Order: sequence, then C-alpha cells, then structure tokens
Amino acid sequence: MKMRCAVIGLGEAGGVFAAALAASGHQVLGYDPANTPTPEGVTRTATLRECVEGAAYVMVLTAASAAPAVAAECGPLLAEGACYADFTSAPPAVMERLGKTIDGFADVAILGPVPLHGHKVPLLVSGPGAAAVSRLVSPLGTPVEVLDAPPGAAMARKLLRSVFMKGLALVVCEAVTAGEAAGDKDWIRAEVARQLAGDGQAIIDRFLTGTRTHAVRRAQEMHDTGAYLDDLGVPTEMTRAAERGLRRIATQADPVLAEARP
Repeated sequence: MKMRCAVIGLGEAGGVFAAALAASGHQVLGYDPANTPTPEGVTRTATLRECVEGAAYVMVLTAASAAPAVAAECGPLLAEGACYADFTSAPPAVMERLGKTIDGFADVAILGPVPLHGHKVPLLVSGPGAAAVSRLVSPLGTPVEVLDAPPGAAMARKLLRSVFMKGLALVVCEAVTAGEAAGDKDWIRAEVARQLAGDGQAIIDRFLTGTRTHAVRRAQEMHDTGAYLDDLGVPTEMTRAAERGLRRIATQADPVLAEARP
C-alpha cells in the first residue's frame, strides 16, 4: 500500500530516505528550512504544517538538538493513527519523554554510515510505532530490528554500540597515524586487520581477561607508548586514555572484568 509520508529534514539521511520512499511509489512531502537539495520525486512544502497534516508517516531526520521542538510543533498536527518516527540521535531520556507525548512514536536508531549504506543502512527501532516503521522501510531493502521495548531503548543500544565503534575508530586512526610517522603504515594496518579477524566472542573474552590480568604491566607499556608517540609528533589521546584506564583497573575491582571467562 502506498502511503503519504512526511520527511522533516532533507539533509544527508533525510534526503536518502525521502528519495527511496518516493522511488518506491509513496507520496513523499519534505520540509527543511535550510537550503538543502530537494530529492527527486519529493514535493517540498513551505511550512511544516503543510508537510505533516494528513501524513500517515512523519519521519524526523533533523539534528538531535531540534527533536523536542519538532515534536512539540508536530504533535497537534498529526493525523489519527499516524506513525511518528524520530530518526535523530537524541538521548534515550529525550526519546522516552517524547514517546509519552505522541501516540505512535518510534525511536529509530541508525546503525551505520548513511553515505556508505544509503537507505539500506541497518535500523534498530523501539516504541509503539516500531512495527509500523518496519512495514514502511523493510520493502525498500532496509534491515530493521524491532525491539519489544519502549522509546529510548533503541537509542540506548546505539549509544552502547558507539562506545565500541567510535572508540575503535579513534584507536585505529591513532595507530595508523603513528605507523605512518614511523614508516610502518602498511605493517600496522595489516596488524590491526589481523587482530580483529576471526572469532569475535573469543576476541572479547581475550580482551576482558587479559586486561584484568595484566593491567599493571599494560599500563606501563601504554605510558611508554605515549612517550614514543610524543617522539614521533603524533596525537596520543587514545593511548593516554588507555593508560589511565589500565591504572584504574589495576587499583579497583571492575565487575565486568571480574566476570570474564578465564
């Protein structure tokens, strides 16, 4: 069934989803006060009211800071039974609060870079409107995991994932930068790839157990690593943070590490 969809925010992610929905035959209206391109097949409206009224789906892809204001403005305009899908990166507490004010609210977490995956980027969705979001975007080829959980749960999982993904990205950037400065860029890239390959669960267990067991020695090693990176003239933020973390673990109990399988 073809639906009337409102897309608020026609930037990188909003433009991609709006274009994909229009290409699949849905009636798509878009609103963005910024000077962003209008995706092919999308009817751009002059006001948010024109965009939202009568829409079966309202998809919000603005900056996270704008999510509460957009929800407050859209709430009174929503058609009965409409699905309101917030794709922003607003914190879990904000998603939870907005979910209490809007029927059919869905907390949608985007789990990957849109420029890389396009509209087929994986989504994690929670809240009463989660199933409706899945029905709309799954036919586009978008992978959707629906959580049987209230608004805020999807974003909470995304932030947990970010601890690893964003931290890992910075560690890799720092290591490769150091390798390049030392004339060993190809070697360090190959070493990073080798360490991350294989059984993921086994790697996690090895990290947890090894960190707990060797925290004192590894803290000193990271101190020496930081000094070497200083000599190379490259950033040391992640290396210094690792040293601090290891020294903390060496001096106080960490329940997660304590439960790691030997």
